[in-house]
Amino acid sequence: MTLPLYALAALAEIAGCFVVWYWWRGASSLWLIPAALTLAAFALALAITPPAHAGRSFAAYGGVYIAASLLWMWLVERSRPDIWDIAGGALALAGAALILFAPRP
Repeated sequence: MTLPLYALAALAEIAGCFVVWYWWRGASSLWLIPAALTLAAFALALAITPPAHAGRSFAAYGGVYIAASLLWMWLVERSRPDIWDIAGGALALAGAALILFAPRP
């Protein structure tokens, strides 16, 4: 359940921040309404993830966010990630997996 929630959180956060970015560059202030809604959805999705400690959940989410941001750049902004982007995203995901799936007592 954790990974789908992180994916949903990443989509909502990136979309919400993108809309604010779009508004800041001259779009109507009405765009702030969907921005607020998607950012609220992001916060809710991240809050209900299973890890018992918020800090651990947020740290692991960081890796997912990095990879999702690169995917957004590629699919939405039409700018293909280079080898360094891909390597950094893979490293971030490896760190997130280590945080989430490490054996703990």
